[in-house]
Amino acid sequence: MTHESFTALLALVGIVVILSSLLSGAVERTGLPQVAIFLLLGVALGPAGLGLVDLALDSPALQVLATLGLLLVLFTDAIGVDVGEIRQQRRLAALILVPGTLLPAALTAFAAWALLGLHPAAAAILGAALASTDPVLLRSFLRNPNLAPSARLALRLESGMNDVILLPIVVLCMLALRSEGAAPAWEFGSRAVGLFLLGPLLGVFAGWVAITLLDQVRRRVGVRRDYESLYALGVAFTAFAAAEAVGGSGFLAAFAAGLVIAALDVELCDCFLDYGEASAEMFLLLTFVAFGAGLIWTGLSLAGDWRVLLFAAVALGVRTVVLIPVLRRSGIEPGSCRLIALFGPRGLSSLLLVLLPVFAGIPGAERLFTITCLVVLLSVVLHGGGIALYLRRHGGAAAGTPAPSATPRPSLADTAAHPTPRPSLADTAAHVTAPAALPERITIQEFRDLHRSGEPVIVGDVRTERSYRDDPNIGIGAIRLPPDDAVRLARERRFDPNATLVLYCA
Repeated sequence: MTHESFTALLALVGIVVILSSLLSGAVERTGLPQVAIFLLLGVALGPAGLGLVDLALDSPALQVLATLGLLLVLFTDAIGVDVGEIRQQRRLAALILVPGTLLPAALTAFAAWALLGLHPAAAAILGAALASTDPVLLRSFLRNPNLAPSARLALRLESGMNDVILLPIVVLCMLALRSEGAAPAWEFGSRAVGLFLLGPLLGVFAGWVAITLLDQVRRRVGVRRDYESLYALGVAFTAFAAAEAVGGSGFLAAFAAGLVIAALDVELCDCFLDYGEASAEMFLLLTFVAFGAGLIWTGLSLAGDWRVLLFAAVALGVRTVVLIPVLRRSGIEPGSCRLIALFGPRGLSSLLLVLLPVFAGIPGAERLFTITCLVVLLSVVLHGGGIALYLRRHGGAAAGTPAPSATPRPSLADTAAHPTPRPSLADTAAHVTAPAALPERITIQEFRDLHRSGEPVIVGDVRTERSYRDDPNIGIGAIRLPPDDAVRLARERRFDPNATLVLYCA
């Protein structure tokens, strides 16, 4: 990589980080397709604009961005798995992840073989890639408070876990295309065992060792929270490298490592989880900008071929056709079934999966990528526009940010006298903080004394979205203040500037 290209890459990283931060609030509240914004940013920075970004399919920078993006998506998706929730909703999870994922992949692959004349293994790669739903396009949709819990759970499971079901199909078909006529069947089998046995086993081992070490060190000497947040990236990279070093699948290893961490159910600070999610999303947006600079628009060159357009229509519609009858067996209400079936955007996950054979030098992989680009562009318009319309009709506020209610809440002074099943402030006293004029932590008795003295007191629930989602109950009289939007909400509610602000996060 030349000095000029390295400088341009750093500039790209900086611009994406700055703009994604500045636009995050507007995207959350308006429902604008974030992906579309960054694709257009890629156009502005690409050869048609400022000329800062010009990445080809064989560019090392693109390979690094795509690899890191897919790696972090799989790892953070696995960490975010709520094993207890899946056990409770195992029927829904099984329907979404098995017939709901594999049937669309199989039907799309058949359409690719019949309409486009692709080799069966190449068609299977295309079908698997286009069966993946995009977590970035779904992000604002899943945070909408008006979305039914069953629909939120199903879409969260699908976008978070279907990649690990589809990835083995892509890898196996790559092995079949690479080994066709060039190697005996036993060699294909040994390589498959290396990929699908060694990789996950090393991932399980890496995840178990990493989280055990973290737990022990944190108990004995403590770990700084900022370094604990970086720990997530270290675990993902180590698991990936260990598997790749022995010929296994680093991506499957990263997912296995994250799944082990989720299954062990150790106490993880929110920074461990949220930093990994933020890093993964940043790489995804960065890759979208790189694609938007030129590569993704190559898909438009196929828009004049009726066979490709018909295939794109099948690829975008087959999931809906399959999921509606499948979800009826889960007992979900019809309205949620329709939402789940309609909103399944194809995006960067599809592009990252189809890039694997491109990077491996599989013959004909560039055509698969171009077809995928066309389907993704159509999905950004159709699904992204549909999600934006839904959010405008049902409110674009993030989940957990309730609108101010005219019904007065019970006074905090009544909490001790009128116990309720909801968590009281006494349950979270160890984590309650106050302004600099008071001690860093305030006891429940000190809080009561403040309240009885007539001093104005405001209590805010500042748990992260993940923690709030796990338990949406808050202390009586407290105000929900998500940490990523607390300042704006405080201004909207016109807090008394002379009041004592007490915040709790556990």
